Amino acid sequence: MRSVLEALEAKLGYAFRNRDLLERALTHRSRFSEMPPAGQGGDNEQLEFLGDSILGFVVSEALVLRHPGAREGHLSKWKAHLVSASHLHQCALDLGLGEFLLLGRGEDMSGGREKKALLSDAVEALIAALYIDGGLAAAQSFIQARILDVLPEGTELASVADHKSALQERTQSLRMPTPAYHTIAVEGPDHSKIFTVEARVGDELRAQASGSSKKAASQKAARILLQKLNEAIAAETAAAPADAAKPATEVGAASNHAKSPA
Repeated sequence: MRSVLEALEAKLGYAFRNRDLLERALTHRSRFSEMPPAGQGGDNEQLEFLGDSILGFVVSEALVLRHPGAREGHLSKWKAHLVSASHLHQCALDLGLGEFLLLGRGEDMSGGREKKALLSDAVEALIAALYIDGGLAAAQSFIQARILDVLPEGTELASVADHKSALQERTQSLRMPTPAYHTIAVEGPDHSKIFTVEARVGDELRAQASGSSKKAASQKAARILLQKLNEAIAAETAAAPADAAKPATEVGAASNHAKSPA
């Protein structure tokens, strides 16, 4: 068990002074009811409760500090996204948290290591364990690196969106191929990996971007590709006004010649 915890600590870039906290954060109630670890106080549900509050506070503070002029409605929208089970689930998958979870036999056999609710709860429990063991700074560091990286410094809230969905809707409206995403490089140590993802529409229209998670890199690549696609269509329209009367399929096919630099 010690080697498993050490492997997760390496990914986190943080060494727990009290590893019992980390083990508890990883312990689902199904495991605790079947075989409670010796000397451990319980499963991870209490830590999940605490982690939820810490996450909400840190995300709220970060949004306010980054965007002092933003309206409450915008802040609330992005806080809701960043603390959502869907977002935390993706963060857990990017971290590979599922392989470290302590589950009961039945939960493990039913695919518990990939379940959204279970993984998102484990992320919150891990945040609480970091907070108790290393204080607010330790929890903030994890949240910044693993949860907030989809909101880069200086980015306007109104412009931060689900770029992958926006790109897919745009290509559908133009009757173009569905965007595809491929991880083309992974660099750095386990606790600080940098992922490079290529977004592609068809055979020629593509863009690459890097981030500390596959999700962040994919979103950045989709944003770049969407911008290039829109610029290509605008250039065609300006150069040949008659194209406005063409079917969307012709405009979309022509835009594929605007290949972005690799």
